[in-house]
Order: sequence, then structure tokens, then C-alpha cells
Amino acid sequence: MNTESGKKATVAYWAMPAALAGMGVLHFAKPEPFYGLIPPELPGTKKAWTYGSGVAELAVAGLLASPRTRRAGGTAALVLFIGVFPGNLQMVRAWRRKPVWPWQAIAWGRLPLQIPMIMAADRIRRGA
Repeated sequence: MNTESGKKATVAYWAMPAALAGMGVLHFAKPEPFYGLIPPELPGTKKAWTYGSGVAELAVAGLLASPRTRRAGGTAALVLFIGVFPGNLQMVRAWRRKPVWPWQAIAWGRLPLQIPMIMAADRIRRGA
């Protein structure tokens, strides 16, 4: 493997666990912005859901970081990304009265971004 392809492989390997770990930490360091993503129909407090999803993101990041558990981490990431989709829909619903630019554009733009994340997690799950 040449140096350039080795660097790309390293970045590709660490991108998802690093992003999930960073977001997981943010759920604890600055939880308030995440409260607006919690659908009001869910039982329990927004704080509990925020902390719970932060724990899930940190756990998935840990699974993805280890070669021995990476495929299980891919499965967990796939489930996580599907599971947080209602939060993205909640953002669209909550921000419907905000100005179209940039708020509604951000909220709607997040929805299709889940697709490549789900597909990447599935590739990891399959060992591709």
C-alpha cells in the first residue's frame, strides 16, 4: 500500500468513530442544543434522552475503533443512525416557523445526510 492510499484508509477508518465520539462528548458537555431534537411524544425527560443518546454514540465509537469489534460497531452504528432519524424529523417540525434561510435549510438538509451515514455503517457491518 502506498503512502497516499494508506493515509486515505486511515482517515476512512477513523472518521466515523471520531465523529461519533465527538458528538457523544457534546451530548454531555453542552446538552441543551440536543433537547430540541427530542420528539415530545417520547416518554421521559429530554435530558435523559440526550444523555442516553450520548452514551450510545460513545459506545458505538468504541466498538468502531477496535478492529475486533468493528463489524459489530457497524451494526450498532446502522441501528443508531436509523434510531436518531426521528430527531432529525423533529428538528424540521420544530423549526418550521424559523426563517427558511438558514434554519429550515439546515433542518431539511440533515434528512438526506442520514443516507450516506447509514450506507457507510452498513459497509462497515459487512466488512467491506
